[in-house]
Amino acid sequence: MNIFSVSSFQYLFEILIPASILLITLIFGFIIRKIIFARLNRWSRHTKTQVDDIIIDSIKGPFIIWFLMLGIYFALEYSKLPENLVHIIDKFLLVLGIFSITFVLANISAKLISVYSRKVETALPVTSLTQNISRIIIFTIGILVVLHSLGVSITPILATLGVGGLAVALALQDTLSNLFSGFYIIVSKQIKIGDYIKLDSGEEGYVTDITWRTTKIKMLPNNVVLVPNEKLTKAIVTNYYLPDKEMAVLVNLGVHYKSDLKKVEKITCEVAREVMKEVLGGVPEFEPFIRYGSFADSSVNLTVILRAKEFVDQYLIKHEFIKRLHERYAKEGIVIPYPIRAINYGQEKE
Repeated sequence: MNIFSVSSFQYLFEILIPASILLITLIFGFIIRKIIFARLNRWSRHTKTQVDDIIIDSIKGPFIIWFLMLGIYFALEYSKLPENLVHIIDKFLLVLGIFSITFVLANISAKLISVYSRKVETALPVTSLTQNISRIIIFTIGILVVLHSLGVSITPILATLGVGGLAVALALQDTLSNLFSGFYIIVSKQIKIGDYIKLDSGEEGYVTDITWRTTKIKMLPNNVVLVPNEKLTKAIVTNYYLPDKEMAVLVNLGVHYKSDLKKVEKITCEVAREVMKEVLGGVPEFEPFIRYGSFADSSVNLTVILRAKEFVDQYLIKHEFIKRLHERYAKEGIVIPYPIRAINYGQEKE
C-alpha cells in the first residue's frame, strides 16, 4: 500500500511540475504583456510616425502565443515524456514559431503599404491585389524557412516550381491574364480606388477595389459591378476624376424670341452664382457664365456653365439651379416657351 502511494505521488509530482511551469510562464506572460504594451501605447501616442502603432498592434496578439510556446518548451525540459515525442513537439513549436513570426511580418507589411501608399503619390495604390501579393511573398518565404528547418531540401522544390510554372501558366491563361491586367491597372494609375468611372458598355460608378481577378465598381443605385481586369484594360473608360475631380456642369435651356437677351444673361448668372455659393458641392469661387448657341424653332437656346466639386454633385446643383431659375424667370417675366409652330397662309397662297 505504501509502495502504491509513493509511486502515485511520484507520478503526480512528475505531472504537476511541468504543468506548474507552463501555468507560471503563462501568468508571467500576461503580466509582462499588460505592462509592456501599456507603456508602448503611451509612448506611441507621442510619436508622429504610424510605424510604431502598426508594429505594436501586430505583435500584441501573438505575444501570448509566444509565451505559451515558451512555457511548453520549459515544461518539456522537466517532463518524463519519451525522447522521440519531445523531439516531435520541439519541431512543432519551431514550425509554430516561424509561422507566427511570418504572420506578424505579413500584417506589418500590408499595413505599411496601406499607410505609406496614401502618403506617397508615386507609391502603388492600396488594393486587395497589392496587399495580398505582399502577404503571399512573405508566407512563401516562411514556408521555405519551415521546410529548411525540418531538414527538407528546398532546391528541388524550387526547380520543380520552375518547371511546373510553365504548365500552370498554360492551364491558367485567363486567370493570369486578369492578374497581370490588374497589375497594369494599378501601376498605370489611370484608374485608382475611389475614382468615378464610366465604361463604354454603360456601367458607371466608384472603383472600390482591384483584386487579382476583377475590379469592383459600386454604382449609384448601390449595386456592385465586377469587371474582369482584362476586359477593363481593353474597354473605353471615362474617368471623371482625371485630371481633376472638379468638372463643368452644363444646363441647356431656351428663352422666348422676344426676351431681352442681355437681361436673360444677367439674371441667369445671378442665380448661378447663388447656387455655386449656397448649394453643397458647388465651387464658390467659380464664376458661372452662359453661351447662346442657336436659334431653335421655338426659342433662343443657351447653355449655362456651372462647376461641381465632383461627379455626383452635379445632380443636386442642377436640381437647385433649375428650381431657382424657374422661380426667378417667373418674377422677371422671362418666358421659357413651349414648342410653337407658325403657319404662313399668305406665303402658301402665293
